[in-house]
Amino acid sequence: MEQSKTNESKELLKAINPSSLGEFPLSPISGLYAWGEQQIREELRLDVDGLYPQMVASGTIISNMSSTIHWIAKLTANGPDTWTGNIRNKYLDEIQSFPYTNVKIQVTRGSLPEQHTAEVEFLIGGETDRTSTFQFQSPYFHPVEFEFDAEEGTTPVTTYQTHTHPDKPTSLPDETLSISEVFKRTGFDVKISEGNNIVSKDYTGTDKKWNTQEMHDAMQVYWSHFDNKPQWSMWTFFANSEAEEGHGLGGIMFDSIGPNHRQGTAIFNNSFISDPPKGDSSPEAWVQRYRFWCTCHEMGHAFNLLHSWQKHLGHPWEPLERPLTPEPKALSFMNYPYKYDSNQQAFFKNFEYRFSDQELLFLRHAPERFVQMGNADWAVDHGFEQPIISIHPSFNLELRVNRKTPIFQWLEPTVIEIKLTNTSNQPQLINKHILSDLDGMSVIVKKDGKQGRRLLPYVQYLRNLENKVLMPGESLYETIFASVGKNGWLIDDPGFYNIQVALQINGNNIVSNNFRLRVLPPTGYDQEFLAQDYFSEEVGRILAFDGSRFFEKGNDILREVTEKLNDHAVALHAHIALAKPLAFDYQFLDFKEDSDTRGKIKIIPAQPDEARKQFTSALTAHKQIAAKTLSNIDYHQYMVTYSEFLSNQAENKEAAEVQKVLYQTLSERNVLDSVLQKIKNRSETYGQKENESFTNT
Repeated sequence: MEQSKTNESKELLKAINPSSLGEFPLSPISGLYAWGEQQIREELRLDVDGLYPQMVASGTIISNMSSTIHWIAKLTANGPDTWTGNIRNKYLDEIQSFPYTNVKIQVTRGSLPEQHTAEVEFLIGGETDRTSTFQFQSPYFHPVEFEFDAEEGTTPVTTYQTHTHPDKPTSLPDETLSISEVFKRTGFDVKISEGNNIVSKDYTGTDKKWNTQEMHDAMQVYWSHFDNKPQWSMWTFFANSEAEEGHGLGGIMFDSIGPNHRQGTAIFNNSFISDPPKGDSSPEAWVQRYRFWCTCHEMGHAFNLLHSWQKHLGHPWEPLERPLTPEPKALSFMNYPYKYDSNQQAFFKNFEYRFSDQELLFLRHAPERFVQMGNADWAVDHGFEQPIISIHPSFNLELRVNRKTPIFQWLEPTVIEIKLTNTSNQPQLINKHILSDLDGMSVIVKKDGKQGRRLLPYVQYLRNLENKVLMPGESLYETIFASVGKNGWLIDDPGFYNIQVALQINGNNIVSNNFRLRVLPPTGYDQEFLAQDYFSEEVGRILAFDGSRFFEKGNDILREVTEKLNDHAVALHAHIALAKPLAFDYQFLDFKEDSDTRGKIKIIPAQPDEARKQFTSALTAHKQIAAKTLSNIDYHQYMVTYSEFLSNQAENKEAAEVQKVLYQTLSERNVLDSVLQKIKNRSETYGQKENESFTNT
């Protein structure tokens, strides 16, 4: 039995520090220690040796199973197995107090790791106030469970042989590295769920692509099948089909239903991450490595880590050292390889398959709720500080609405246009999708008399880098759905609001104008009555994703909106959200037909008659009002979707007519001639299809 314990302990040591398996006398002592008495439990996380030590201790005190205190101290060695440090950070419940300013830690080693003890003196102004003795529990700081599911036709990439590609550090060990091992070395006791599945699909054809609505619904279905609560558990889904957005979308970090965010990710194995560079000496190894990196990257987001270069965004926890700055040259899973000196080959030649020290500090020592899946909101308390705002003269960022005055009806979703213009006299190279991903910018919404709140998007994208040259005077356009995000409804009361956006280009922070709008008071009983259900989690998600086949209650509320408020702008938004999921066959992750956790991807057939009815009510019955409330940009996109839907129904003549209506509507709203020309060309294309169909019959 004693030999069994010794072997078990050696395995633990190997996991936390593979180089420690010599003779074992000075085994690593970092890890989780605990002490308990009656209704109080204290935990100590000691981080002084092993793999990537941060020379930090942190502790959590839980009393009465509810109120908590969390402290963090930076340590200095003061002799053999002895450290002292200042307590620089305290996270306290309002009813708690924690007066201590310093700690002294003395570890007594046992013959086995589980026999280690740590005596901690808590000091006030240099005087010892109390002493606690903690017992070693684990070389890991937190537990976590991963489940890897895959769509039929693809294989999850959860391991990588580190020497299969020649671009690698000379010091990199030759090993088969697993995702589990990556996070074990980060400090997590990883367990793999027994529910790992190949998710079957009961349809034929290989060109079906996932759209954002379908992937969002899949995440909702999965987590509604289990307990929706904060837990050290994460779902990773490997999709065989590409995203509807195209080959350039490699992965998504989704949140989960209700208040529980960051519980899952999706990886598109056949996206750009499967495209090795031309002439690469080991293309198969390149693909395997990139898929492995992509999965660890998206899973890192689920631990509340932002990109390496975005550490100035979000709402920060309090770091030990300030100022924390973006790490554009970090050799971390959270950096994009192609962002590292614009040279992904150089990145992988130096990459050791790890997270940066700043990230390790957060993952190991931040309060549990900041890191744990389903707990703190995405990009809130994620370890980074606010930016120092500066305006770069080469660009102008403008927020605007396409109406005479920025006045919105109550309940009307707030859609803002964002315009980025090159104001320099030189061409500027920028990311083509810079205005598309809200996670890459700060959008602050502030109601008069209240604190400003950041708009947090429901989804985090991993896109391939597609650069665009913006000529002098040329602009990019996009829209922001500013009403609601993962942190709830931001615009839900009558009154005045200010909205401002900041983003970063080439290391320079660009700030928009301060856009001010007004939301009118309710005009009748129906508005006030429906508002009680309308300002809900489900309705917010449905509107943000342009529809859902999962949120039945939310869809019922929107149907009621279209019936009782059919003369209000909000009804047009509701019609769109009801139309789009019905216009095309819909991929849906289903668990209902199985008694176990093995799901199926089912195709829910389109409902063309109902979709046509909803599209017509939204887009052509009141076209100028629709363009005004939806914005010129989104109205244009919805009309394109409507025409595609009609064309799929072999109604090319009607599809051409929709584009003619679009042309007339936007020409009256003074959009760019280049946009109008594309609409005209599209209308003519549908007309040609109609003629060809007539000729063939």
